[in-house]
Amino acid sequence: MTLQDQKTRLNAFREVEPMELPKCNLVKGIETGSEDLEILPNGLAFISSGLKYPGIKSFDPNMPGKILLMDLNEEDPTVLELEIIGSKFDLSSFNPHGISTFTDEDNAIYLLVVNHPDAKSTVELFKFQEEEKSLLHLKTIRHNLLPNLNDIVAVGPEHFYATNDHYFVDPYLRSWEMYLGLAWSYVVYYSPSEVRVVAGGFDFANGISISPDGKYIYIAELLAHKIHVYEKHANWTLTLLKSLDFNTLVDNISVDPETGDLWVGCHPNGMKIFFYNSENPPASEVLQIQNILTEEPKVTQVYAENGTVLQGSTVASVYKGKLLIGTVFHKALYCEL
Repeated sequence: MTLQDQKTRLNAFREVEPMELPKCNLVKGIETGSEDLEILPNGLAFISSGLKYPGIKSFDPNMPGKILLMDLNEEDPTVLELEIIGSKFDLSSFNPHGISTFTDEDNAIYLLVVNHPDAKSTVELFKFQEEEKSLLHLKTIRHNLLPNLNDIVAVGPEHFYATNDHYFVDPYLRSWEMYLGLAWSYVVYYSPSEVRVVAGGFDFANGISISPDGKYIYIAELLAHKIHVYEKHANWTLTLLKSLDFNTLVDNISVDPETGDLWVGCHPNGMKIFFYNSENPPASEVLQIQNILTEEPKVTQVYAENGTVLQGSTVASVYKGKLLIGTVFHKALYCEL
């Protein structure tokens, strides 16, 4: 792989023309990232904060991560750190990454969190206790097919699809995998009774999400600048339907439950994410994809900013005319659409 190929994968030459929204405010209380977020239908948002990821900037590397709660029904919403309870859970090594919720028929809400304690990968299963504003830790899931987790989409209380963004676990081999562009990253279906690889051959599989009707799975391939649409079958296998190309590094995907639109947090220039320079910080970009299942999906750049306000956007989600944007290691932005 030539240096030119590397620069193409990282989209190293892209500069951002600003695309502003009428009214945006930084979210008070978020300074060390909001890498993933999910908004419940009632307007409560869970936010994963404080990610430490190998080779990526952290503004507070010694501070454990946390899950924040934000009520988007409030006029000027603030964040609250959710207390984590459960005797077996080690808070000091909590390092949350991708998150996903599942609501069962009794309206119990489960939060599944990708965690990297001591640079490993686990999925932590919590039950959300709304009255107490806490998360009850139920179990830790580990598996040899879940070595390098990035994101997760829950399809049951202990059932999910998850992306592994690398094949190798060893840091030296990981760096060569990335440098050579091996595209050995893959997606796994996990349930208590069976675990299997359902898609592979990705150059850094990243965000994953599901259509409102549960029939389609969307996977973001970061370094190929693609979003793939898969049909989900009754036996949990996936079949590739189509792939969309972008001029940006696509990170996390949120799906609007009402319209089915995809909202994607993106890195216009990956060089600035992987090689951080405070004088030339990573930009932010949000794309909206409408009608993704049709012959002519409509892609709209909704927001773009060169990093002076918001560095390194990873996720964006909408609720009642508002847009919440999260970042790998920086702040979060709340905008009116």
